[in-house]
Amino acid sequence: MGEQQHVKFPPEVIEEYAALGVDLPALFSAGHLGNRMGVQIVEASADKVVGTMPVEGNTQPYGLLHGGASAVLAETLGSIGSMLHGGVSKIAVGVDLNCTHHRGVRSGLVTGVATPVHRGRSTATYEIVITDEHDKRVCTARLTCMLREVTAKDAANVPDAGTSTAAGA
Repeated sequence: MGEQQHVKFPPEVIEEYAALGVDLPALFSAGHLGNRMGVQIVEASADKVVGTMPVEGNTQPYGLLHGGASAVLAETLGSIGSMLHGGVSKIAVGVDLNCTHHRGVRSGLVTGVATPVHRGRSTATYEIVITDEHDKRVCTARLTCMLREVTAKDAANVPDAGTSTAAGA
């Protein structure tokens, strides 16, 4: 669950990170929480991030998709877009997330699509639309991330990153 082997990244982005010794799919994966929830990243660029998540295992006591699960999917996708926008010298840190839940879902797979609303030097904002298997909107979210310079401490926490990540910034 949560393996990122089929993610589509722009070739120039893969090359930029590979030159720094960074495993791009691991860096932009769903993370520990996303992996536990079954989040799969399907496509990733600064212009559009697509991911899926199963409803099963992510429900609240009434059997509906948990709103917090939708928030995890939304923040994961928006953060990946923000990181790709910021490039190798920046790290994205979520500072504001809001979610509007439109309908309940009891089974299947939900798909989230994150697209940029604003991409600046110090912040990036993405709208994330989550739909069910019938293309009905389940949730609309907006995430704003602060973009800050990568530090040596950040680089130490990045999978497969050498010390060149902070130095190459």
